[in-house]
Amino acid sequence: MRKKIVAGNWKMNLLENEVIDYIQELEQLYSFKPDDVELIIFPSSIYLDSLINLPNYDLGVGAQDCSANDNGAFTGEISASMLASFKDEDKNEINYCLVGHSERRKYHNEANELLSKKVNQLIQNDLTPVYCCGETIEERNDGELFDVIEKQLKEGVFHLSMENFKKVIIAYEPVWAIGTGVTATKEQAQEMHQFIRQKIADKYNEEIAENTSILYGGSCKPSNANELFSQPDIDGGLIGGASLKPESFIQIAQSF
Repeated sequence: MRKKIVAGNWKMNLLENEVIDYIQELEQLYSFKPDDVELIIFPSSIYLDSLINLPNYDLGVGAQDCSANDNGAFTGEISASMLASFKDEDKNEINYCLVGHSERRKYHNEANELLSKKVNQLIQNDLTPVYCCGETIEERNDGELFDVIEKQLKEGVFHLSMENFKKVIIAYEPVWAIGTGVTATKEQAQEMHQFIRQKIADKYNEEIAENTSILYGGSCKPSNANELFSQPDIDGGLIGGASLKPESFIQIAQSF
């Protein structure tokens, strides 16, 4: 049975006092989260410590990016091994990391080849990659959307063995719906999620495809989460702006 997941990507938002307020408010609301939904927060790296130092708090914590290298002279980078080193049975752990978010692809020119190396680093350090894929509006209008997604999957994660691929979460994020207020219709989203699941089945097998969580990312919010999450191949969301407010984040988690 694949997981239902609501993941909040804070991007480059919130100051330290705002993070403290967020945590306090989320703690008050957390009991309203359905038991069968996993919450994950991807904060800016300087706030990772604040989130993992929440004892006895059932919250997934992830990094927004990691280096394709294990260590060395790479100023400003954070390695997967560094993320994995935050292990303490009395605290949350860093168990996840985004790879290939459209903003990393666009603003940092990250290609699939580089992203595959990041995926490898995470797998080697027993962390879960949340691999993002998505098409631009030009690619969709030109009828290239399926080719683009298939290429991103093949070059980014399909090199993994069957056992290692089981550790991956996929996030479909149509670039034209990120931060624009435009959301894919439930039919558009389901069509692509179904396509991704079929490609996983073609590469590995039906069982692995059926057990892979595929999240939708792209202006998902409390007002549209239910219709998106009701689709058979959508297992949750990678939430941007709506995750910056604990109340709306929890409301999205209640939308299954």
